[in-house]
Amino acid sequence: MPVTTATEPTHRLVPSPAGRIHLVEQGRGPLVVLVHGFPESWYSWRHQLPALAAAGYRAAAVDVRGYGRSSRPAATDAYRMLDLVADCVAVVHALGEESAVLVGHDWGANIAATSALLRPGVFRAVGLLSVPYTPPGGPKPSEVFAQLGGDEEFYVSYFQQPGRAEAEIEPDVRGWLAGFYAALSADTMPGPDAPDPHFVGRGGTLRDRFPAGRTPSWLSEDDLDVYAAEFERTGLTGALARYRNMDRDWADLAGHAGAPIAQPSLFVGGTLDASTTWLADAIEAYPRTLPGLVSSHLLDGCGHWVQQERPEAVNRILVEWLDAVSAS
Repeated sequence: MPVTTATEPTHRLVPSPAGRIHLVEQGRGPLVVLVHGFPESWYSWRHQLPALAAAGYRAAAVDVRGYGRSSRPAATDAYRMLDLVADCVAVVHALGEESAVLVGHDWGANIAATSALLRPGVFRAVGLLSVPYTPPGGPKPSEVFAQLGGDEEFYVSYFQQPGRAEAEIEPDVRGWLAGFYAALSADTMPGPDAPDPHFVGRGGTLRDRFPAGRTPSWLSEDDLDVYAAEFERTGLTGALARYRNMDRDWADLAGHAGAPIAQPSLFVGGTLDASTTWLADAIEAYPRTLPGLVSSHLLDGCGHWVQQERPEAVNRILVEWLDAVSAS
C-alpha cells in the first residue's frame, strides 16, 4: 500500500437525494465510508478517522439523513432503507469515487449491509459493528416486536408512534442521552437481575430503567456535550424515523429474502451487547449469509458502543481487515 500523509479532519456538505449529507473526512487513499447508528452522529467515529488516515485510507464519517448537519426531510417515509442506501451511493460519487468500503455501527450496520446487498458494484466490502447481518425476509417486524416482553413493551415498538419518544427525550436531551449510553455500556449497564433497559414497563418510559448518575468511561463531558448539542438543535424525530420505517423496509426488500452478501466482510461485536446475544443465531449463520467473511470478532466484556468503548482494538481490527481487502 502506498504511504500517505494523514490530513486534519475536514467537514463537508455533499449533495444527496436527502438534499445534503454532512460528513467529516480525513486521510488520503482508498475511500472508507463510516455510518453511525442511533442516537449518535459522525462523532461516534472520532477515534477511527485519524487511525484510518494514518494507515493510508481516506475515511469519511457521515451524518445519516435526519441527524446532525445533514438534511432532515419532513415525511416519515423519507427515511426508509432504500433512501439511506441512495444517500450512501451519493456520498461515494460526491467524493469523486466509483466504489468504496462501507462500515456501519448499530443502525449504520443495517444501512451498510443493505447498501452492499443492493449495490455491490459501489460497495466492494462491508464492515458491520454490533448488529449482525440478517438477510431480508421473515415475519413482519412490527408483529415480531409486538410479541416481545409480555406485559412490557420492546423499545422498538415504543419508538413507533410519532411524538411519543420525543416527548420523553426532548425535555432533557443531554440527560436522556447520558442514560441511554450508560444503559448499553459494559461498565455502567444494569446488572443481570435488574429490569432490562430495552423494555418499557406498563405506563412507564425507557428512562425509568437507565442507570442513575453513572457515566460510561468512554464518554467525557465534552463528548456528551457534542452529542447533546446536535440533538437539542435538530430534535429526535429524524433519528427516530428510522425505526418507523421497518415495515416499509420489509416490504421494499421482499424480493431479496434470504440473500447473502458476497463481498469481503467483517463483523465486530461485544460479548455484553444484547445485539450479539439476541442475534447469536445470525452470527452462527455467517458461513451462509456472509460467504465473503474475512474475520469475525467478539470483544470480551464490551458493550454496544464498540468503536468508542474499545477504540484501539477496533482500529487494529479495521486496519488489518482493510489491508487484507486491499491486498486481495
